Amino acid sequence: MEPFEYIEHTADVKFRAHGRSLEETFENAGLAMLAAMIDPSTVKVEETWSVDIEAECLEDLLYEWLSEVLYLFEVDLAVFSEFEVALEEGEGGWRLSGRIGGERVDLARHFFETEVKAVTLHQFEIKKEARVGGEEIWTAQVVLDV
Repeated sequence: MEPFEYIEHTADVKFRAHGRSLEETFENAGLAMLAAMIDPSTVKVEETWSVDIEAECLEDLLYEWLSEVLYLFEVDLAVFSEFEVALEEGEGGWRLSGRIGGERVDLARHFFETEVKAVTLHQFEIKKEARVGGEEIWTAQVVLDV
């Protein structure tokens, strides 16, 4: 199973992130968003950023997670290559505790393919799917405004 795949879209970047768990799917979605901008293999893990988010539903939680990763990229001028997510479902919805590993942008090593302006809600979804052989995986579909 590939962690993510890009899907043809007329003007923006569209991807599907996959995982055997919700946590893995959220991690792979973060990686897919960053990989749309920069090659993650060029990013060293020199710093970590913590993220804590709450939302009523999974879709809102994923949207907020990706928006927070993008915010950290823009505000801290940082790029990332490691994503760790823990999810917890409660009475009021969902909680995400995450750790993102990366470094500050180094223009001598980090070459940007495109710039992501925002995560959109267009065609946004997260669902569980059955695969051949009975394996169940989670898939998140996201369109990024570039």
